[in-house]
Amino acid sequence: MKLDVGSGGQVLDLETAVKDGILGGSAGGGLISAAGSEKLELKKTINELESMEVPSVFICPISLDPMQDPVILCTGQTYKRSNILKWLSLGHYTCPTTMQELWDDTLTPNNTLQQLIFSWFSQKYLAMKKRSEDVQGRVIELLETLKKVKGQARVQALRELGQIVIEHATAKKAVLDNGVVALVSSLLGPFTTHAVGSEAIGILVNLDLDFTSRANLLEPAKIALMVDMLSEGLIETKINCTRLIAMPIERKCVDSENVSSLSLLFGLLRLVKDKRHPDGVVVGLGLLKTLCSFESVRNSVVSIGAIPYLVELLPSLNNDCL
Repeated sequence: MKLDVGSGGQVLDLETAVKDGILGGSAGGGLISAAGSEKLELKKTINELESMEVPSVFICPISLDPMQDPVILCTGQTYKRSNILKWLSLGHYTCPTTMQELWDDTLTPNNTLQQLIFSWFSQKYLAMKKRSEDVQGRVIELLETLKKVKGQARVQALRELGQIVIEHATAKKAVLDNGVVALVSSLLGPFTTHAVGSEAIGILVNLDLDFTSRANLLEPAKIALMVDMLSEGLIETKINCTRLIAMPIERKCVDSENVSSLSLLFGLLRLVKDKRHPDGVVVGLGLLKTLCSFESVRNSVVSIGAIPYLVELLPSLNNDCL
């Protein structure tokens, strides 16, 4: 029986699959069997790798899901056991794929395909796990680096950490579990350079911060830095500052005095005015709307002449901004 494993070629059996590099041979660490050093449950690996493109031969033609217990009909077609049993129990006496009449309803375990499926998913799962462990290890290394370095070295470490957080979901948990949030947040202060502040804010805005961490962002020194960067930073930094300031306000862990700065309102209006960057317009208006839940801020918005300007903007705004 030939098996098309979706790699552009045909394999005859498990040995050929390994030899052709489809499942990896000795160079890739060998196959992983249930008797190996780490036993893996097939159902678990399939669930955790469900977003990965799976070879077509591993897919049951009935459910279009990966097979965990493949069996062969008399027509030579393979199905997941539970799916084909349900098909037969409904009174169908044909092969779902070929529609041939069945002359025998015996289901023969497809042991070769079963081992191919288990080996493929096991290998992918362990590779994913290793990448995850590597990411977590690198997060811890960067944390130690940030405790020691300053200047451009600190900027570089923060930049790498921010990139890891964006690209790897597992890094976010490692950051939250190892005290990185507190360290990065502590870098935001009256003597923080815009280069450091920009990278630190880029990290924090991509994390699911708890109530305490969000509230700490509204310390006067941190707000002053973000307001300053909102006025002078790059557009990406301005947007990140706006989103970060909005986080604690949306969670109601805010004192209105901390966010009633006229400089903040002027910075948001400048962001909204820059029509070249629609994302900035959206987040700027969103934060202005949230800030206006405080009476003192509403009075300030009126006093700086924002209302006529916002009315003037109306014809040019999309539905979200409106």
